[in-house]
Amino acid sequence: MSIELIVLDIDGTMTNGHITYSEHGDEIKEFNVKDGLAIVSWIRLGKKAAIITGRSSKIVERRAKELRIDHLYQGVDDKLTKLKELTMELGITMDQVATIGDDLNDYHMIDAVRNSFAPSDASHYITRIASTVLNHKGGDGAVREMIENLIVQEGLEEKFLALWV
Repeated sequence: MSIELIVLDIDGTMTNGHITYSEHGDEIKEFNVKDGLAIVSWIRLGKKAAIITGRSSKIVERRAKELRIDHLYQGVDDKLTKLKELTMELGITMDQVATIGDDLNDYHMIDAVRNSFAPSDASHYITRIASTVLNHKGGDGAVREMIENLIVQEGLEEKFLALWV
């Protein structure tokens, strides 16, 4: 069964987990453009992407819009319940989902799917249960590595490359 949906955490996965506040109270996060290109490519292949995150931020809303991620859920305490709701909405099974997360609030979501990924700097509780522990850290290409692993696993390399070369 092919992977149709990737589910992404934000802090510690799409970012390095650092949150910076300006003296005016503005929140600042850094995103990796290599991760972004891979997400856009995944979507251009006709696949879906979702963000399920425990925090809420206008910055995340902006990044999701830039990357054309249609499914954005912020301020989520129970990520697994939200994921199950999303799979029902999309008419897919959990076997068609791949997730990436780095910390305890991702635990149940990571544990519930067969294709789960953790950045190399994830909590050891997450790396113990993830099906793949990546070589890259969160915010430093971990999402890109996850997607490229899935591209190979799904036999989509030619289509993936044809998007850009």
